[in-house]
Amino acid sequence: MPSTATKDATAYLDEPKAGRLNIQYAPSGGEAVVENPPRFMWLPVVEEGARYVLRVSQDPAFPKKATQYFTDIPLNFLTPDVVFEPGAYHWGYAEWDAESKAPSTVWSSTRSFVIPEGLPQVPLLKRDGRYAKADMAHPRLWLGPKDLEEFKKAVAKDPDKCTWSTFYEKSVTPWIDRPITEEIAPYPNNQRTPPVWRQGYIDCQEVLYAIRHLAVAGKVLDDQALLDRAKEWLLSVAEWDPKGTTSRSYTDEWAYRIADALAWGYDWLHDQMTQEERDKVRASLLERTRDVAEHAIKHANIHLFPYDSHAVRSVYAVLIPCCIAMLGEEEEAREWLDYCIEFLFTVYSPWGDTDGGWAEGPHYWMTAMAYLVDGANYLKNFNGIDLYKRPFFQKTGDFPLYTKPPTTRRGTFGDDSTMGDLVCLKVGYNLRQYAGVTGNGAYQWYYDELKRNDPGTEGMFYNYGWWDLNFDEMCYRHDYPIVQAEPPADDQRLRWFKGIGWAAIQHRMGNPDEHISFVFKSSPWGSISHSHGDQNAFCMSAFGEDLMVNSGYYIGFNTSMHRQWRRQTKSKCAILINGKGQYADRDKVLSMRATGKVEQAEQREDHIYIRGDATEAYKVLSPEVTLVRREAYFVHDSYFVIVDSIDAEEPVSIDWLAHANGPFDVGSDSYRYTGEKAGYYGKFVFSEGGMPSIRQVEGYDDVDPAEYEGKPIGSRIVATFPKAKRHRIATLLVPYPKAAPRRVFNFIDDQGYDADLYFTDAEERSFKVVVQKLMKA
Repeated sequence: MPSTATKDATAYLDEPKAGRLNIQYAPSGGEAVVENPPRFMWLPVVEEGARYVLRVSQDPAFPKKATQYFTDIPLNFLTPDVVFEPGAYHWGYAEWDAESKAPSTVWSSTRSFVIPEGLPQVPLLKRDGRYAKADMAHPRLWLGPKDLEEFKKAVAKDPDKCTWSTFYEKSVTPWIDRPITEEIAPYPNNQRTPPVWRQGYIDCQEVLYAIRHLAVAGKVLDDQALLDRAKEWLLSVAEWDPKGTTSRSYTDEWAYRIADALAWGYDWLHDQMTQEERDKVRASLLERTRDVAEHAIKHANIHLFPYDSHAVRSVYAVLIPCCIAMLGEEEEAREWLDYCIEFLFTVYSPWGDTDGGWAEGPHYWMTAMAYLVDGANYLKNFNGIDLYKRPFFQKTGDFPLYTKPPTTRRGTFGDDSTMGDLVCLKVGYNLRQYAGVTGNGAYQWYYDELKRNDPGTEGMFYNYGWWDLNFDEMCYRHDYPIVQAEPPADDQRLRWFKGIGWAAIQHRMGNPDEHISFVFKSSPWGSISHSHGDQNAFCMSAFGEDLMVNSGYYIGFNTSMHRQWRRQTKSKCAILINGKGQYADRDKVLSMRATGKVEQAEQREDHIYIRGDATEAYKVLSPEVTLVRREAYFVHDSYFVIVDSIDAEEPVSIDWLAHANGPFDVGSDSYRYTGEKAGYYGKFVFSEGGMPSIRQVEGYDDVDPAEYEGKPIGSRIVATFPKAKRHRIATLLVPYPKAAPRRVFNFIDDQGYDADLYFTDAEERSFKVVVQKLMKA
């Protein structure tokens, strides 16, 4: 509960302005918060060991009797342990002196917020009572001792309980006679290459599988031979050098897996080891956990710079299971675990928004959520802390549902190791988890569709090297119900993830033969991390096939395909200005400056309208531009009209790009793409600065051909518009089933002060787009 700190202080408080890469002061600006209590965040002072006091009141004068104080806060963020009454509030913070039990500085600037009626109530217990209900006996990860005994009885009665028999056959027996993996060798000449990196993380993942699955099976079946074999693996891996090739600084993905393997082994085999063996394993686990914790907390400073994707993931992928396994046995484990819980309840997620969006895109949403749900389930099962009550987790399943529908291969944005393949199965498993949490039948439908469409891919590196789906299935069946699947409702076609700058249209997603998908991105996150230079870009899929795509392959981070093509604007259905796109190189400050914004996304009477502004994204490399806007109209659930508006202080040329998996047919003012199931045509119906010259280009500029050897090669349309200070370009895009091509007719009335563009389809439904001309009355 809050205390009553009242002492006044006059010492200086360091309260710097927050930059784009920093944690932000929140809540502020009188905004309405989305959960109760609010999540309070501020920039830390220079002194690392500083502690803080927070005051909250409905009166900006903070009178003593009407002010709540939260004292001795060890971090620069707080989720209070109390719920507030609805209303308008003010807050501030100061440094706290634990000895005098009073503020040691002046108070910060006063910031304000509003708590509406009916918000989800998600307070967080204070540290001193946080683990009071936890069973401190082993095991702790997934099942506690009581649940383990119940599960043992259930499996003994029915070997198919929670798909146990499948897990045992496919995920336990392979490790019984498998030779124990030797410590991972260094990279040849200590030069990291994608194939060696990938094989290394697969080898380390197999170590986790061997120890975890043999230990779990041995306990559930009371099989001493399995327990002995699991212990052999565990003691062998505990001998590996924590500062060697599987240290975080050498390769973090290898380090994460080995730390997890030791945590599961230490936890589930605790009673199988002598005290000497426990000390040996725990010492290795502690050193590895400290390696990861110190990087995330002290070096990456994720409470100040929260946009380090791997460091943030390590919080729930590594630190939570490792700290739970050692809690009560190593002091540091409790300190790190408290940090993790408070970070997840307050700061998380720096990539997210209040609509459940994820700025890095659906593939890295998948990776983040795969480990997040593990961490959330560990906490919930161990001591009842329920992260899923936060509104972000109630909504975030909508993000992949709408931005990466089940049949797409290239119809979305961001780094994606499955690029060109069907959606990774783990996206479906994540959505099924959120179906269990929320009861949303559309999430279960998505899972069912992926299982039906994508069988036999469990062994692909982007699955097997990261998770064992048999183990995941067993855990889910034990912990959550199977929800009745329901396709997304036809009247729920548009989702605007406003905070991250994504908007998606999914028309008739439940029927692949009628499905039309359109994903548009213009993000305030710019091109940082796994995002690309793709503001105001879009992808279109229709009738079971991707038609306008995000091109190339994700061979690996930092490859030439990644740096020179996939991250660059030229690989998107976007525009280039004087041949240049948006900044998408290694400078994080410039990446966060190269931003966009979806300004509007709404359902109208006969169409859906989306508008994005990417001026700032282009200005980094083309400072002469003053406006880069793109408008998209989805008309009569049938076709699209795209209007691009570009203004510049000097004449600029525009390259309008469209990418596809295969070649195009090119005309003088139009082009056509024909795929296996569907096709579309594009027609440039209006250009104030002059009509384009259209050419077709195959391949990937500036990319080492060895990186995509043996893979299908994409093509792109480059429509080049002549130089002008002002461009207004309107393009008609008409998708159709291959067996039933469609036409949309158009004409222009530009005799007035605007250009009125008229479109008519075969059902004689008309539509008008107005493009404002330079000449005005």
